[in-house]
Amino acid sequence: MITPGEAHEPRGAQEWQRYYALRWQILRAPWQIAGPQRESDDDSSTHRMLSAPGGAALAVGRLHRVNEDTGQIRFMAVAAGEQRKGYGTLLLHSLETAARELGLHWLMLQAREQAVPFYQRHGYEVREKTFLLFDEIQHYLMRKQLRR
Repeated sequence: MITPGEAHEPRGAQEWQRYYALRWQILRAPWQIAGPQRESDDDSSTHRMLSAPGGAALAVGRLHRVNEDTGQIRFMAVAAGEQRKGYGTLLLHSLETAARELGLHWLMLQAREQAVPFYQRHGYEVREKTFLLFDEIQHYLMRKQLRR
């Protein structure tokens, strides 16, 4: 197993490029969606990534404030071949820590169906079945109250 560094905000143009490339590769490329894509609220969001010692992006994700109490986690992705090594957990914990530092009390996310058990293991509860992305990926609204 690769030992990544700490989850951190991407630094410099190369890390940002790797961050967005991984996000696109895992979440959009399999459906031939143009990318790498930036979202309009990326600049006002908190981003975290885990990198391999050589610099390759292992996992990425982002948090943005929805209102004074709630944040939303989006675009969680772990590199192909690197799943089930704890990288998603490290990344999620880093985003939750960032949410606490922002004074948020709740986190929400839209989980793909296959990711629901991962988030449930980390204390997120399914609130409702929501949308079908690309006509095939069922999503579920999940929520977690942050403990201080």
